[in-house]
Amino acid sequence: MKDFAGRVAVITGAAGGLGRAFADAAAALDMKLVLADRDADALEATTDALLARGAEVLAMVCDVRECSHVEELADAAMIRFHGVHLLFNNDGDRADGPLWEIAETDWNRVLGVNLWGAIHGVRIFTPLMLDCARRDLDYRGHIVNTASLAGEGVVKVAREAVLALSETLRHDLQQVGARVGASVLCPHDAPAGLADAEVARLTFEAIRNGAFHVHPRQE
Repeated sequence: MKDFAGRVAVITGAAGGLGRAFADAAAALDMKLVLADRDADALEATTDALLARGAEVLAMVCDVRECSHVEELADAAMIRFHGVHLLFNNDGDRADGPLWEIAETDWNRVLGVNLWGAIHGVRIFTPLMLDCARRDLDYRGHIVNTASLAGEGVVKVAREAVLALSETLRHDLQQVGARVGASVLCPHDAPAGLADAEVARLTFEAIRNGAFHVHPRQE
């Protein structure tokens, strides 16, 4: 995927951090934005800032742990923009401490957001994007899964699972000759002090080049 202007980007975890950086980068490329986050107030602030810059934005409060929420997000994107070209499965959460000290509720929360959020995104948006490609021979799409933020314990467990999910997704897309690419972003590799905006820039560069692994490092 090399052309972004006028295309549609869906971003989960869009209200702050890397998600906000992806939204800013996509807006600068004149993309239409579908923004999702669990934090309604932060999402509203991000949306207002992007609208003030002239971006076209659809924002939805969305808990990616819930399949129905992700389905509603996809439906809303199609109703508003009639297609999706770029998906960032980016929402993330964390729980710190030795594995045996992490409560079941924290396991469920982190795996629900970091892993199941990506699974729901892949399951729901990939068929939609493949259908967009069938209807438009010029269509190109791409999916980026964020393999968690820095952390050990349950976060690392989720990260390894998202890496495997992304590798399988890329293989399966290639097997069917899809005009949809896939990448996995590993922000835990980024050196201290590397800004989210720079990670976003490197990620869009990887999308243009069709790269699979995105390992942000200072040049």
